[in-house]
Amino acid sequence: MQRARNGLLGTLLSLRGNGRASVYTEPMWGLSMALVLPYASVFMLALGLNDSEIGLLATISTLSQVVFGLLSGAITDKLGRRNTTAIFDLIAWSLPCLIWAFAQNFWWFLVASLINGAWQITQNSWDCLLVEDVDRRQIPHVYSLVKVAADMSAIFAPIAALLVSRMGLEPAVRILYLNAFVVMTAKVYLLWRYSKETAVGEQRKAQLRGVSLWRVLKGYRGVLGLILRSKGTLFSLSISAIVAAVTLVTGTFWQVAINTRLGVPDDLLPYFPMVRSLLSMLFFFTVIPLLTGGHNLKRPTQLGFAVYLAGQVLLLLVPVPAGAATLETYLMLAGCLLLDAFGSGILFMLAESLVALHVDRQERSRVMAIQRTCVMLVAAPFGWFSGWLSSMNRSWPFWLTAVLLLIGLAVSSWLWVTTHEPHDDEAAAPA
Repeated sequence: MQRARNGLLGTLLSLRGNGRASVYTEPMWGLSMALVLPYASVFMLALGLNDSEIGLLATISTLSQVVFGLLSGAITDKLGRRNTTAIFDLIAWSLPCLIWAFAQNFWWFLVASLINGAWQITQNSWDCLLVEDVDRRQIPHVYSLVKVAADMSAIFAPIAALLVSRMGLEPAVRILYLNAFVVMTAKVYLLWRYSKETAVGEQRKAQLRGVSLWRVLKGYRGVLGLILRSKGTLFSLSISAIVAAVTLVTGTFWQVAINTRLGVPDDLLPYFPMVRSLLSMLFFFTVIPLLTGGHNLKRPTQLGFAVYLAGQVLLLLVPVPAGAATLETYLMLAGCLLLDAFGSGILFMLAESLVALHVDRQERSRVMAIQRTCVMLVAAPFGWFSGWLSSMNRSWPFWLTAVLLLIGLAVSSWLWVTTHEPHDDEAAAPA
């Protein structure tokens, strides 16, 4: 198989239908939510919330995701992949953005977090919409393109920095949330307009026409048996849970740590995810395709955990300056960004790909619903726990992520389950 056909650019140009609609609209995430996320936690601090409350909100949001995640398979099958994605993207993103834009205290954030948990429904339906009509061999590259599309927000990060430096943190973040409301709503419409229901989705809708949602949910018991009997599904679930827990902790407290512990000023905060995103995009078009181009995904997964672990350890080794961040601080943080960009990027792609490759194709929506529910249940306590750790020492959450990544490295080394199928024409080499 020629590399050109397998490369990311070749996949991007060859995508048609739902794959194209899903990937091509994904950069709008970068023009909306990705602009404001670097400020989310420090915005809460500015409004009077403390570390423990921020960690508690992360846990509450994750528990909300558990509930919606459990419902996601049944809703996706009943309404269809396309309609579910449109309806619940509006609920999960557009509505909370308005609440965040006008938030005054903890309770506003609590309500928004509970509603925002509905994104687990669209994560399921959108994943199905994305991959069900795509060639199985393209799945890792498709998820790579999704990550690259999200990282394209990096080029717009200076807009957020300029707003903060000119207007101050609080008013600028409110404007960014209003912008996210407008752009995410437009993204929902464009994806709905240029996609269609998948073949499996049409089949599931026909099968469940006239069947109550409760009866569909009762069918989860049989689907749970499919998961428990599949070593590959259990393995991919464990990898996803570890990656989700690390993502929850770093997404909540990385910016807080460099801002309050290492002395990085507010207006420079968006440049760090910008650099990380640009590096991630570079890796996705150079190194990562070379590492993930074959059936053997074990070594790339191990490498991802090892490199991400090195990034967390380096962050812990950055000396705390007496006042503002020094040149040494920024140089060491640059090293952290380099390691994090590769580690988090490849692990995101591989965690999603492993789930998609191991899942039962006919029961994709319900299996993925249960998987995501389990992943969120495992990850949920880490929000509160990391907030408690951060309230004592803002470096401690990253000791926690280092331990989690070490566990991930051990799981991927000793409990690996191959992803290819016996009839694949290149399946001769063992994983």
